[in-house]
Amino acid sequence: MTQVDGGSQAASLMAVLDLEERDTDLYVGQTPRTPLQRIFGGQVAGQALMAASRTLPGERAVHSLHSYFLRPGDPHEEIRYAVERIRDGRTFSTRRVIACQRRRGEDVAIFALTADASVPETPVVEHALPMPEVPAPETLPSLSEVVAPYGERAAAALAISRAVEQRLLEDPFDRAPKSPPDTRTCVWMRVAGRLPGDDRVHRSALTFVSDLTLISAGLARTGGGWGGEYVGASLDHAVWFHAPVRADEWFLYETDSPAASGGRALCFGQIWAADGTHVATVTQQGLIRSLQS
Repeated sequence: MTQVDGGSQAASLMAVLDLEERDTDLYVGQTPRTPLQRIFGGQVAGQALMAASRTLPGERAVHSLHSYFLRPGDPHEEIRYAVERIRDGRTFSTRRVIACQRRRGEDVAIFALTADASVPETPVVEHALPMPEVPAPETLPSLSEVVAPYGERAAAALAISRAVEQRLLEDPFDRAPKSPPDTRTCVWMRVAGRLPGDDRVHRSALTFVSDLTLISAGLARTGGGWGGEYVGASLDHAVWFHAPVRADEWFLYETDSPAASGGRALCFGQIWAADGTHVATVTQQGLIRSLQS
C-alpha cells in the first residue's frame, strides 16, 4: 500500500487501516493507544472493510456494507479478520468478515460484516439528495477550540478524533433540544493529512469516520451532549457508497434519528463532498442508557 508521511495524523489512521496479512484471507489490525476501555467501533468497521477489499478483484469497488457489533473490543488484544469469499459473479462480489479476539484462552467473535462490490455500470437513473446550505468549514472553529473549555470531559473525544479534523456548527457538549422538523445535526470532517489515492483506503477511512458522531443523533431531541447523563454503544452499522470520495478532503456529515424506543435509537447519516456530490448514506442502531440506571 502507498505510504504517507510517517509524522502526519493521516499516518496514524493509515497504521490502523494497513492490515498485516497473516495467512490467506486472514488479516490482523493494530489498535492505537486510547484512554477508552474498549475499541472504537469505527476502527473495527474500517479495518473489516479493508480486509474485505483486499480480497476483491481490482476493478470491483465496495458499494455497500452491513455489520453488527457483537461484543466490546479489548484494546489490549489484537483483532484478527477472517474473510470468507461468498461470491464472485460476473459483475458482483460478496465478502463476509468475522473479527475475533482471544478471551480467556478462546477465540470469540466481536464483529461481523458483509460487503458487496461490483464493476461500475452505465447508469440508467441518477438522482441524489441536495447538500444543506451551511457555513464553509474554513469559517468554523476547530474541534479543539470548541471543546477547550471542557478540559478532561473532552479528552476521550479528542483522543478518538486525533486523526480526523472536525468543524462543528454547534457546541457538542451544550446542545439545546431539537424539535421536528429541524432535528438534524451537521459537521464538516476530513482525515488530517493526505491519504494515498487508493479508493479502498478512502472508503475504509470514511467508514471509520462515519461512526464518530452518528449515535449522538439519537439524543438530539433530549438536548445535552457529549459526556452527559447517557452512555451509548453501536449495535449495527451500514454504509452505502453512491460516488467516489476522498476522506482527506472536507465532507459534510448530516445526522438525524427518526425513531427511538426500548433503549435503542435508529440514526441516519448523509455525506456530501464539499462540491455537493452526495457520496454516501449511513444507518446505525445504537444502544442508549442512562448513567443512573
